[in-house]
Amino acid sequence: MSARDLVVTRHGARFRGRHIPCAIGRGGITGAKREGDMATPVGIHRIVAALYRPDRVAPGALPGWAVPIGLRDLWSDDVKDPDYNLMVRAPHPFGHETLRRADPLYDVILTTDWNWPRVTPGHGSAIFLHTWRAPRFPTAGCVAFTRADLLWIARRLESESRLIVRG
Repeated sequence: MSARDLVVTRHGARFRGRHIPCAIGRGGITGAKREGDMATPVGIHRIVAALYRPDRVAPGALPGWAVPIGLRDLWSDDVKDPDYNLMVRAPHPFGHETLRRADPLYDVILTTDWNWPRVTPGHGSAIFLHTWRAPRFPTAGCVAFTRADLLWIARRLESESRLIVRG
């Protein structure tokens, strides 16, 4: 573990010497992640991408490698989909999450390498870092922060930064 790592437990997160409140999955933290279990997977996960709503977040608020979320961008969470646990575009015939949501939860998304690039169907999809619904309100398995904290984290990530989830 290094100072570059974002460490998450049931009690919150630590990054760059700061304690940051966060929310985890309604199912707690698990070492046996499955699609739909509402749990956050324990382990060391690389943060591999940053996505944002360009109509709601100024590009300068994020690192230069952040990618805008388009009108048709979705994330496949259907275990029968050949593109399971990947970003896809609408129209899409399999089950998915819409990335361009009406609420602000996905205005900024940091994606992890959970169950990627070697995907195991049913092993869980879309472990994101995103904005929380309300203070510490549980997620479907992701890790959520205030928008201000999420932006603060995103601007300080380095290529070696990892999300470390401890049980």
